[in-house]
Formats: sequence, structure tokens, C-alpha cells
Amino acid sequence: MLDLDVEQESPFLRGQKRVSVRRGSLPKKAATGLTWGLLALGVVFVCGTAVAALYHYGEHSWRFRIESSDNIEITGLQNVTRFQIMEVMGGDIGRNIFFVPLAERKQTLEKIPWVESASVMRFVPNHLRIEIHERTPVAFARVGSKILLIDSVGTLMDLPAAGKKKFSFPVILGMNSGEPPSTRAARMKIYNDLVSQLDAGGAHYSQELSEVDLSDGEDVRVFPSDPQGEVLVHLGSGNYLERYKVYVSHVREWRQQFDKLESVDLRYDRQIIVNPDLQGTAKQAPVSRVSAKAALAAGMKPAALITHEVAPKSSAAMPVKAPAEVAAKKKTAKKAHHKAEVKAKLVAGPPLNKNVAKVSPPAAQPAAAPSAAPQGASAQTPSMQNTSGQTTTSAPATTGTVAVKPGSKPSPAIAKGEDHP
Repeated sequence: MLDLDVEQESPFLRGQKRVSVRRGSLPKKAATGLTWGLLALGVVFVCGTAVAALYHYGEHSWRFRIESSDNIEITGLQNVTRFQIMEVMGGDIGRNIFFVPLAERKQTLEKIPWVESASVMRFVPNHLRIEIHERTPVAFARVGSKILLIDSVGTLMDLPAAGKKKFSFPVILGMNSGEPPSTRAARMKIYNDLVSQLDAGGAHYSQELSEVDLSDGEDVRVFPSDPQGEVLVHLGSGNYLERYKVYVSHVREWRQQFDKLESVDLRYDRQIIVNPDLQGTAKQAPVSRVSAKAALAAGMKPAALITHEVAPKSSAAMPVKAPAEVAAKKKTAKKAHHKAEVKAKLVAGPPLNKNVAKVSPPAAQPAAAPSAAPQGASAQTPSMQNTSGQTTTSAPATTGTVAVKPGSKPSPAIAKGEDHP
């Protein structure tokens, strides 16, 4: 028998009633992220606290303070003195090493004329290291009454200490300390081109130059060192080597052809002009005694100082006359003395040969002869009255003027004393 009141079971296993579950306020993933965030924040806080403590310690601890100049190491010094470096870095002595402005000190050091580049490094606990890279001079520069050194880009530098280092450079003229650096750089570009051409092929002609005038970029003028006398050579604006070779091969010939060789213009390809500068080269202000002495000690050629008429009393800077100049003066004095002797013989009445006619005294010539006036030796003797009232007659003046017959030759004494044919 079946019980009709018993419910038949459902074939599907489904809950007949929902069971309520108690859940948290945040999801599990969010809670995990929050936990890691709090942990990281704690780590950052601890690290920040530690860094702050270290910074406070480094700021106030005596261990990081630059005690003296012994804590500053300097390398690369040749012409720059340690005193110049310490003028820049001396204010950092006693300062904490972490408060030294390295970039600012680097810029200040590079303003020193001899310094091309500098680097400043900090080493814990209290050590600074400075590396200096100096400029390389290529020539002397004449600036006013001073002699300086100059590099390939036109930076002017003071001469090193006496006897510290010597250079074998020519002197550059035409530089001015007040002009912009770009102007000097353009002139030094011309100078570098000149030296490279003169030294091409192992010639080394640049070592013969005493001075180089760069005041005119279209006409480079050089002064070669020559014991027979300095010569101004115009090389123009190019082909320096070819034009200088022309000067070297013909300078002896020109010295024999001309009494005095002062300048040569080689700017034209098919024409050479000797002594174009009639007034000579312009003299600049004399170099100061201190600068001249320092320049000679640095290896500057004495010929450059002679050109500028150095007036100091120092024996090393006084100009010395060249042997050719002394010989020329002796020759001129001898020639003048010989002319004076010839003139004295003519005044005294030298003996005339049969082809020379005697000049009659003025009293023996007729007064009305007009043709006798050009051949007269003297005019009428004037009368003079002295203070006592007496009248005196001056002695007749006798000259050496003679008349020569056409087609005849004068005597050797007269021919030797003639100035014109």
C-alpha cells in the first residue's frame, strides 16, 4: 500500500532554500594589495628616515670638511701655477665637501687664459681632485707694449716664469686685446695656413720668420731673420710657399743690385716690386723692459725687438746694429770724404790738361761781353765799410768751375769729382 502523503523526490539536485553567508567589507584581492602597499610605505619611510639621518650626519660631521689645501689634488699643471688654482678653490677650504659647487668651479677655472679645459671631482670623505688641460701656444703676439703668447684659436696668454720653458716662435703683429675673440680667431686661421704651407714637404721655412704681420688679411707680410738686414716681404693672401721661395732664391741678387733692400712685394704672379714701401715700415711703440726681458727668456728672437726699437737700458733688450748697416755707413762716410777732397782740389785750382780752357779772372774780361757771364768764376767784388769808417775790399772768390771744349775729355781729377754725366 502506498502512502499518498509522502512527496516524491525531485530528479534534480538543487537546493530548495538559499542559505545566507556572512562576507567581509573588502574583497580578498583588494585586501592583499592594500597590505603590500602598507608594507612598501613602511619600507620607504624607514629608508627616508635613514637617508635623512645620513644627510644630517654628512652635513654636520667634521669628517666631510675640507681641512686644508692638502685635501685638494691638482694635476696637469705646466704653465698654470698652483697659486692661480687656489685663488679659485681657496674659498672652499673649511667647507663641507657636499656643498662645493663643482660646475661653478669648473667654469671659473676655465676662465684662466692658460686653461683650455678643467674637471673638478669629489671624493668622500673630504678630498677634491682637479685635472687641468692647458692650451698649446703657437706664436708670440705683440699687443701694445707687451709680448704675449697666443694659441691656434687666438687666446692670449701671459709668458711663463723666466727660464721655465722656451719657445721658438715668430712674433705676430696686428693683434689687439680689445678686439673680439672671433677676430683674433680669423687671423690665427690665416697664420696656421701660412705656417702649414711654409713647412710643407719638410721645408721648415716658418722657423726663419722673425715677425708676421696679420693686420691686413689680404696681404700677409713677413720679416725673415737675416743678419744682413731685415726685409719686409709681401706674400698676399695665398701661394705663400711659392712666393717665399722666390724671395729666398733672389735675395742675394737684389742686395747686390740695390744699395739698400727694405721690402719686396711678391703678391703679383708675373711682377716683382723691390722697395715698394718708400717710407719704410711703421715703427710701433717700444716694448716695455720687463716684457722684453721675459720674452727673451722665453726664446723670442732678438730681431723682433730690434724692429720695434726697444728702449730699455737692459743689455738683452737693446737693439744691435747689423754688420751690413755698419758697412753701409762706413761706405757712405768714405764716399762723402772723397767728394770733399775732390771739391777742395777743384777750389784750389787743379791742373788742367790741354783740352780744358782756363777761366779768365773777372777783371780781365770785357764788361760788355754777354757770353762771358756763364763762364765767370765770380761776380764783382763788393765794397764793405767797417765800423771805423774805412772801406775794405773783400778778396775775390775763386771757384772750380771750368769750361770744357766740345768733344774733349776733362782731366781725371775733374772726371772723378763729377756727380752727373
